[in-house]
Amino acid sequence: MQTSARYMAVLDLLKEIFEDAKPADNLINEYLRARKYIGSKDRRFITETVWKIIRNRMKLEFDINSKKPENLLLCFVKDENLDEIYDGSPYGLPKLTAVQHKKLAEINEAAYPLHIELETPLWLYEKIKDEKLLRALTTTACADFRINVASRDGVIETLKAEGYDFIKTPYSPLGIRSENRINLANCLAYKEGQIEVQDEASQLVSLLCDVKEDEKIVDYCCGAGGKALTLAYLLKNKGKIEAHDINWHRLEQIKPRLERLGVQNIEICREITDKDYDKFIIDAPCSGTGTWRRSPDAKFRLTPEKVKELNKIQENLLKTAFEHTKIGGKIIYITCSVLKDENEQIILNFLDKETHINLVNIKEIWNKKIKTEYPSQDEFMLRLSPYQTDCDGFFITILEKKE
Repeated sequence: MQTSARYMAVLDLLKEIFEDAKPADNLINEYLRARKYIGSKDRRFITETVWKIIRNRMKLEFDINSKKPENLLLCFVKDENLDEIYDGSPYGLPKLTAVQHKKLAEINEAAYPLHIELETPLWLYEKIKDEKLLRALTTTACADFRINVASRDGVIETLKAEGYDFIKTPYSPLGIRSENRINLANCLAYKEGQIEVQDEASQLVSLLCDVKEDEKIVDYCCGAGGKALTLAYLLKNKGKIEAHDINWHRLEQIKPRLERLGVQNIEICREITDKDYDKFIIDAPCSGTGTWRRSPDAKFRLTPEKVKELNKIQENLLKTAFEHTKIGGKIIYITCSVLKDENEQIILNFLDKETHINLVNIKEIWNKKIKTEYPSQDEFMLRLSPYQTDCDGFFITILEKKE
């Protein structure tokens, strides 16, 4: 593809993505899947350029005083060869107009307000109020994987033989990390089920569930089943884990993963009726603010009203878990959010309403299961974040049901 045609594809995608209706990665995948004639180098250029613009969206809007995708692209390429980019070719961008030249001449050179610099909508900036965390959330995440075999060192050597450079994750004893993105279609270790994609934070909360093979376990709201698969690995395919999600289509996505990873102790459940679970794991629907390194477009689809809707769901999930957990059983509440009103505040509200609950000391479980230094001052409500632990933003607390 010519340079101008590449940027035309970028603009086509930006127009869809900036409607803020669907996740950017889905739209990019759909766009490229429908255009198989686009070569691998062009695909890489288009994808990388789109993500760079998404990650700098607010600064570009500030600079050019516009939210139009055409203007954001113009601002992004302002220091490039504009005659080559806007060449007026049949499949490329049209030549620059007088209006566009005027826009370029009027680009704002003022310093960014802090929330713009941190690429955070103002209402979320005011809610989070943590510059170091927000700055960390603007970075690009490494590629994290969980081992699905006995030896982490052995998997790293196997991957090295394939030409991949991996290191151990700093906290999770199950994790390996690559600074570079991995094409899984070409990775033999992945296709053979030796590794599985999973951020280190998700691995850590799975370890903290402290599951045992003789326990009755449900992974509720499990989505595509990432944590359930980790629990299955930890149990060495013994016992049984029930995997549940209200979205049956999403839950169906676990089936090929079960086969590839050789998992035999997960049972997919449409409905939960028993009331004697030892471990009721809630992977609660949330804002996903802790995953902005991977999904920077998600912040623009979030609204205060949406957060309130999610809070109601989270409160109801805790009630459901309490009803279905036996005396002495444990409720594990997990989010990938950094918002206090989805994490600590939800738990505190639940404790105010329900007295037959104790908070469990997470630090003690961490020391037993993970054995690296516990990364928090709070022993009962644990936050993980890209600033503190170089992983996604996650929250976990464990509640024990009592008489």
